[in-house]
Amino acid sequence: MDLSIVIPVYNEEESLPVLHEAIHAALKGMPRTWEVIYVDDGSKDNSIAVLEKIAAADPEHVCVVEFRRNFGQTTAIAAGIDHARGDVITFLDADLQNDPADIPMMLAKLEEGYDVVSGWRKNREDNALTRNLPSHMANWLISHVTGVHLHDYGCTLKAYRREVITGFRLYGEMHRFIPVYANSVGAKIFEVPVRHHARKFGKSKYGLERTIKVILDLIAVQFLTRYSAKPIYLFGGGGILMFLAGFFGILFLAIRKLLIEVDILTSPIFIISVLLALMGFQSILMGLIAELLVRTYHESQQKATYTVRKVIGRQ
Repeated sequence: MDLSIVIPVYNEEESLPVLHEAIHAALKGMPRTWEVIYVDDGSKDNSIAVLEKIAAADPEHVCVVEFRRNFGQTTAIAAGIDHARGDVITFLDADLQNDPADIPMMLAKLEEGYDVVSGWRKNREDNALTRNLPSHMANWLISHVTGVHLHDYGCTLKAYRREVITGFRLYGEMHRFIPVYANSVGAKIFEVPVRHHARKFGKSKYGLERTIKVILDLIAVQFLTRYSAKPIYLFGGGGILMFLAGFFGILFLAIRKLLIEVDILTSPIFIISVLLALMGFQSILMGLIAELLVRTYHESQQKATYTVRKVIGRQ
């Protein structure tokens, strides 16, 4: 299978027939084998019935995965990846705001040597205050914290080579951080403007509260991508800084005692310095424990600490 299109579905019964026709129109005549993985995320409307009809009418191209309850978009995408057979995996929203006609253009970019092609909703058809503004802020924050600069992390329409997205698991709202994970294994990323349409049916499932989840997930992603192999650098580095701050605080009190005979124990600096030194020591110990856990994780699963793009000269 050349291409798998993964589509999370939640209460989109009206959009699905139109979407499937648009996918067929976009991929018709393309010299690739392809499939569509619809993941019904516990829809409460008739989405699953519509999907069953689509699967019955197009068994060559359609696979439907039905969840027992609503697990969220990230979990639906993870399930789609697990069931996908394609060498290239593309994600698409089910609400018709993404345009399947952009998929061939993104696949052409992959053929130029990129591993990830990320969609950018340059002319976004959403509410400027409640959707676009928080999105711009989140994109700026994620880009500057992770070092992977994209205009639109929230755009679901993205195309990946399978090998750069199958070495990790997705939790929470982390589907938007897949380019960051891919970058951590050396993926070449390219961003292209894609079309974005106003919603025709239903209403958005997301609100401003999602921004808080994104910030918390960003912290987790930074830890997993930067320090998962050497957590002692994070815990140990912070521990050494706290220990040194405590040491110099006590040194300051000792020098002051010798020079002007001010009692050490009555100063609040003494308590703060002792606490900092103890917290620093504990943080270093936590780093050592985390190192043991990381080594156990890699060695028990015989999981490599590196990724290989290709091997030349060996059969």
